[in-house]
Amino acid sequence: MQRLEVREPVPYPILVGEGVLKEVPPLAGPAALLFDRRVEGFAQEVAKALGVRHLLGLPGGEAAKSLEVYGKVLSWLAEKGLPRNATLLVVGGGTLTDLGGFVAATYLRGVAYLAFPTTTLAIVDASVGGKTGINLPEGKNLVGAFHFPQGVYAELRALKTLPLPTFKEGLVEAFKHGLIAGDEALLKVEDLTPQSPRLEAFLAKAVAVKVRVTEEDPLEKGKRRLLNLGHTLGLRPPLRRPSGKGPWGRGPFAPCAPPPPLALPPSPAAFGLGGPPPLPPPGQEEGFGKPPLGGAPGPGEACGAPLARRPPPGGLRRLAGGA
Repeated sequence: MQRLEVREPVPYPILVGEGVLKEVPPLAGPAALLFDRRVEGFAQEVAKALGVRHLLGLPGGEAAKSLEVYGKVLSWLAEKGLPRNATLLVVGGGTLTDLGGFVAATYLRGVAYLAFPTTTLAIVDASVGGKTGINLPEGKNLVGAFHFPQGVYAELRALKTLPLPTFKEGLVEAFKHGLIAGDEALLKVEDLTPQSPRLEAFLAKAVAVKVRVTEEDPLEKGKRRLLNLGHTLGLRPPLRRPSGKGPWGRGPFAPCAPPPPLALPPSPAAFGLGGPPPLPPPGQEEGFGKPPLGGAPGPGEACGAPLARRPPPGGLRRLAGGA
């Protein structure tokens, strides 16, 4: 088991490995658990281990990050009479982590929460750094807050239940952390599976990169914007795709800005990447290069369109589970 400690601006532990539930300290007050229905079995395990009686399951995916669902969860907490010293436990992938963190940030002006990420992407990205939020019809993550968990507990047994393409989505994010940190070990991802002996150490190393960046710039005033690299290059999808759900999960998609000729750490071609894009303009990070959720096409509609049947050469095709 790997343990990391976040020191700034709010101290909390991050545990990555198998058997992490044994390391969760007893809850100090009443609690509720929000979970993705796709991992209900693990959510029930968490609830039993920590003595949580109130559970609410939701469909995962971006649809969970809506004002309607957000209001539903707040009302549920109020109906259960959860007081200000309550703890919200969030079990699921990145969308549930974003939603649950924002619920915790705003219910009774803020309650504690614990994150139990169940996807590789949630482990290396959404569960760390305190970014929480939901979407509006006008764009992604336009409503949110910085609210830091009391702990992140990444149980790697949960990854063994994921479809392989979903498992590999988070490896793209880890690869990106390798580009940012200049760490060649994080660029070696093609052989990783949920059963890989080195997976635990690999994910902890990827998380450590985000911890270092977010400790230095917790509110994204400068250096933390580097973590938006994959958001603007096109490794993440638009929320509304021109031709419905494509075959690639979170990518590859058309770049939203031409990459400048910058020097990179070794082997970026393993994913067909030519170089990092420029940082988005200050204050525009969340919507940069992302089309609106609905309605008429935005001015950048072509940006982020699926590269249907035209995957780039190299590892991205293998990462997406293609032939």
